[in-house]
Amino acid sequence: MRPPALVAAVLLLLLTAGARAATEEAYVTLLYGDEFVLGVRVLGKSLRDTGTRRDMVVLVSDGVSEYSRKLLQADGWIVNRITLLANPNQVRPKRFWGVYTKLKIFNMTDYKKVVYLDADTIVVKSIDDLFKCGQFCGNLKHSERMNSGVMVVEPSETLFNDMINKVGSLPSYTGGDQGFLNSYYSDFPNSRVYEPDSPLTPEPKTQRLSTLYNADVGLYMLANKWMVDEKELRVIHYTLGPLKPWDWFTAWLVKPVEIWQDIRQTLEESLPGTGGGKNPHDQLVVKILFILPFCLLLFGYYQSCFQTNKELISLRSLCAFARRARHKYKSEESLPSYSVVGSASAFSILNQRLSNGTHSKLPPYFGAIAVLVCFVSASFSLALAFAIIPRQVMPWTGLLLMFEWTFVSFFLLFGSYLRFVYRWGSISANHAGFSNSDSSENHMGSGHQRDMSDCDMDATFYWMGMAIIATVAVLSPTILGITALFTKLGLMVAGGVVLASFMTYAAEHLAISAFNKGQKDRNGSRTRSFCF
Repeated sequence: MRPPALVAAVLLLLLTAGARAATEEAYVTLLYGDEFVLGVRVLGKSLRDTGTRRDMVVLVSDGVSEYSRKLLQADGWIVNRITLLANPNQVRPKRFWGVYTKLKIFNMTDYKKVVYLDADTIVVKSIDDLFKCGQFCGNLKHSERMNSGVMVVEPSETLFNDMINKVGSLPSYTGGDQGFLNSYYSDFPNSRVYEPDSPLTPEPKTQRLSTLYNADVGLYMLANKWMVDEKELRVIHYTLGPLKPWDWFTAWLVKPVEIWQDIRQTLEESLPGTGGGKNPHDQLVVKILFILPFCLLLFGYYQSCFQTNKELISLRSLCAFARRARHKYKSEESLPSYSVVGSASAFSILNQRLSNGTHSKLPPYFGAIAVLVCFVSASFSLALAFAIIPRQVMPWTGLLLMFEWTFVSFFLLFGSYLRFVYRWGSISANHAGFSNSDSSENHMGSGHQRDMSDCDMDATFYWMGMAIIATVAVLSPTILGITALFTKLGLMVAGGVVLASFMTYAAEHLAISAFNKGQKDRNGSRTRSFCF
């Protein structure tokens, strides 16, 4: 055989051996439902980016839809369907019902060795060296507890059967697979640390993985930095409890989620509309959620301002409104400055000042009710926003939708209350027995101030003030470049306190203003509509 032919044969032999080795080893993850599909996609992309040639296998249960299985196959995953193993523990979190299914990776005898990775992990540097580890390798957390999020397993049917036989007898401190594996490998904390550059002879059955192979984001949050050299990190594990890196709001709290989001944005369009980790269904929902609040605002504004006073839409009326606003800006005193006073004191001052010229005083609990309605409306609006926004949208998309829905919902809810208060004031004035002539005298005495009773500048100040303070309270950590979680939360809480104080004052002022306007405009229901 000629030398060139010999070299070619050797190269072919080496390539064949490498291919055979690659097919005998695999990266494995588990998927119980569609909620974690995006996590698996990003994990697969991070593995491919390292240049690995090993198989990528995802074990899916019946809870995974056919569309998700096709999507993962298009991403390069080998999809194997499995049945769930029931959790024998009665005392456990509900989300741990099928976690014992993870034990099935010990029965993947089609491969000589597998590296298991949770769906909430990403690989930032090649980890192919893990296939040189022992029969079982894992990482210790919390001193003596092994974390089952990253494991190296040498599958064995005998080992798997032994585990299944002991599932009902061995305790689990977590109520799930992790606690069971800690009991099964009870001597694991005494294992030697795996060092890929210094293999042990003979090879031990169990070895510990360093933090580089399972960097816990939960520990990162405590010190706002990694406990190891960041340049040497191999695997990042987003152990945030119920919060996951694909939740849009998590990116605004935990800095390492940015790495996950960066990989997500590079996802290819394996199926139509899935590029960048997008979901075609969520994209339609997002478009509807962006448009719907504006439609609700227009409808509410039409109902409150246009329905009984249609001439307001004319250009002439808009010009007249602008002239009145300009006159009010020049003639009236400046807006009242906010000072730290008790709500009862603020109510008394506002009641005395705004009730001048009216014939009935407000009940003493009026201000407290207004504040209560204001905070209930704000809480409900925020909860509604988080409930309807898809959790896996991009962080900026989620934030914009949150602001949009919270502000619009709050404006409509609290504005409806102010409209009710306005009618209450009108009814109370009519019951007081005022004549139309009294109304005319009051109208002549009020001048331009009466003309501005519908939409005054003070109300605009308070509505805009609440919106601006709320926005600053949420975005201030990002604007200031703060990355530490607890500092972020502290700054947000401080902003929330300022917002709550301003909302207390504004709610009282707006409610009392609406009541007094109702008294002055008691006959206005036939000629005008109150614009909240």
